[in-house]
Amino acid sequence: MPPSASAESFRVIAEIAGDVAWIVDCGSGLPTYISPAVETLLGYGVETFQRQLADPAASDGPDGPLRALCAGLPERLARLAAGDLSRLRLVRQFDVAHRDGPLVPLEVISSVQVDQAGRPTQLVGILRDLSARREHEAGQRRFASMLNHEFRTPLSSIDGAVQRLEVTGVNADQPTRDRYRRIATAVERLIGMLDEYLSPDRIEHIGARRPDDRIDPRQLLDEAALLVRAAGRLASVTAADLPAALRCQPQGLRLVLKVLVDNALQYAPADAPIALSGQCVDGGIELLVRDHGEGVPAADTEAIFAKSRRGSNAGARSGAGLGLYMARSVVEIHGGALSVRNALPQGAEFRVWLPLRELAGKNVASGGNRSDNSGNNHRLAQVVKNTLG
Repeated sequence: MPPSASAESFRVIAEIAGDVAWIVDCGSGLPTYISPAVETLLGYGVETFQRQLADPAASDGPDGPLRALCAGLPERLARLAAGDLSRLRLVRQFDVAHRDGPLVPLEVISSVQVDQAGRPTQLVGILRDLSARREHEAGQRRFASMLNHEFRTPLSSIDGAVQRLEVTGVNADQPTRDRYRRIATAVERLIGMLDEYLSPDRIEHIGARRPDDRIDPRQLLDEAALLVRAAGRLASVTAADLPAALRCQPQGLRLVLKVLVDNALQYAPADAPIALSGQCVDGGIELLVRDHGEGVPAADTEAIFAKSRRGSNAGARSGAGLGLYMARSVVEIHGGALSVRNALPQGAEFRVWLPLRELAGKNVASGGNRSDNSGNNHRLAQVVKNTLG
């Protein structure tokens, strides 16, 4: 039977993308089409698929190399008939042995097509070779591990040296002892960043699952308030008409708010609350972090976002001038803006503005970024690398 126009379009689109397209008839359970490229991918032609599906008693049927691809359709249709619509579209990953022996990592994306009466007619899908993706992820892990080692070794040396200075310099003047402590604090912060973003366990965890690509913005504010309260300070949260979900890289925005909260904790009086708020404005959402400290000198409202720059009123407060630089970089990756203004009667108010994206879309950054969140993860990792470098 010749394929319909829609099936033909599906085949062309899938094969242009380099995937193996396939169609299985739900009535017979047999494939009606499989891209010829499947033989290059797995070494088996369409006749092998048909044999294993049509005759489970065949010598290579129940335990054949294609069993994982062929199994499960009757159970899936039964669950659909029982009203389980979650089985309409499935994404699975597993390894299948090539006819010549080596395992091929595959992603299988399939969708059940139904007629006007709601009866399943055919199962359409694609096979996607994950070899390149896995090699890329392995390369990222190796690179992160190398960075972790290259940064940690000198930091450990600095940490040991400053500890010796603190022990042997007990008779040093107070400004010198304060400098030792600031160096030790900065080293601790950098080692903490390595543990958070470049540790092998962290990289393995990120690679083990698809990263989240949306979050309730109110949750971001609530989590930031918890950071304030964990420091023994007061926090208030006000959220007006925020949407239920924001398409973004949640860990990146958590980092942004942590930087702003840490900044507020340093500059706000200990007995004054830190106010967190959010609302929809200018076609996006804004998240505000406001303290009641001395504010930002007018000449510093842009300078404090530069790399390794601190405000002229920083004094002896700890910090390396990297936090606000990193925070703005992350916000700009999302197509947004980070700014600061002085609030009345006193204090600084940092404003994060983020564009609202359609949840059906995938692009969360402006201009030239890749179409999925892996692109944002790559750029966020690059921000961390550039900041530490």
